[in-house]
Amino acid sequence: MADVVTLGILVADVLARPVDEWPERGLLVTVPEMTLHIGGCAANTGIGLAKMGVDTAVVGKVGNDGFGDFVINFLKKSGIDTRGVRRDPQASTSATMVMVHSDGERSFIHHIGANATLRPEEIDFEVISGAKLLHIAGCFLMPGFDGEPAAEVLRRAKELGVTTSLDTAWDATGRWAEIVDPMLPHVDYFMPSVEEARMIAGREDPREVAEVLLDKGVGTVALKMGGEGAYVRNGEVEFSVPIFAVEAVDATGAGDAFAAGFICGLVHGWDLERATRLGNAAGALCVTAMGTTSGLRSLEETVRFMESHGA
Repeated sequence: MADVVTLGILVADVLARPVDEWPERGLLVTVPEMTLHIGGCAANTGIGLAKMGVDTAVVGKVGNDGFGDFVINFLKKSGIDTRGVRRDPQASTSATMVMVHSDGERSFIHHIGANATLRPEEIDFEVISGAKLLHIAGCFLMPGFDGEPAAEVLRRAKELGVTTSLDTAWDATGRWAEIVDPMLPHVDYFMPSVEEARMIAGREDPREVAEVLLDKGVGTVALKMGGEGAYVRNGEVEFSVPIFAVEAVDATGAGDAFAAGFICGLVHGWDLERATRLGNAAGALCVTAMGTTSGLRSLEETVRFMESHGA
């Protein structure tokens, strides 16, 4: 059985680089680089964990199409258990066109696809029951699952003795706390970006944000602070860990890489500060290559990077 199950959005990403301006209507432009990558928070985090040697399963939904074949085959080649990935005969696989600008900034065109049709009754709890940790990744991008349905899945996981964690995406609907609040009392580790956390908590200062989230029932808050690293707080500890400086090529997937490193540390029984440093190191390595997972390394290589580079 897998030690960690990542449950959430699965996406096929088509990346083009560099794209600094749109073609005129009806015309064609060329780019020197266009590649197909796996994406989606559950896939990205799962692959990061697998690369670091954690026995991992992914649970989610794809379409019965070429992109779906690609996602499932990529996960299998990464050594991930895909028994919990369902195929929708009608909805197409979620996909994103990613335009990477010369300075590394990105623009996106996204099709939500099969991620929108995932329902709690489709979750295979045989995959989850033997795990140490269940990580729900991509909250706010699964309209059939987010909110009360996801809260029920988290509650059942905790009844089975499984540790839980949650990561979010940007909520384009603006419903924020309305959706996520039912989930938070069942979350042991919550790791949103600070921008997302501010919208959920209705506060600006990270310390106040974390305090609100803890009051909502979260066990430990780990805020991804972008260039400022990570801020972690629970009822016993509070600290910040700075970033590792690297030359960034593509920031896509950095937050998911942090989650993978952080969870890997937890699964290995590391203390919170060292697990957070591992998360920052995984995030730093992620941005050194194109795509969401290409820059990720083994646990040994990531630890070596962490110990040899000053934060």
